[in-house]
Amino acid sequence: MTKKPMTFEESMSRLDEIVELLEENEQPLDETIRLFEEGLKLVKGCEAQLKQFEEKVKELSSSDQEG
Repeated sequence: MTKKPMTFEESMSRLDEIVELLEENEQPLDETIRLFEEGLKLVKGCEAQLKQFEEKVKELSSSDQEG
């Protein structure tokens, strides 16, 4: 079974959780590294989603101006 990709909102929520955990600084080093790595992947995914949203808004705006 394939895992459904996270929505932008789910990714941001998980990023908030990760930031809180990292700020507490109570995890062992290997867990801290794992959380940091997960956070970086989430950030890259959010950036990609934002780019898609931006392109869609531009597309909709240009088609709206034409019609």
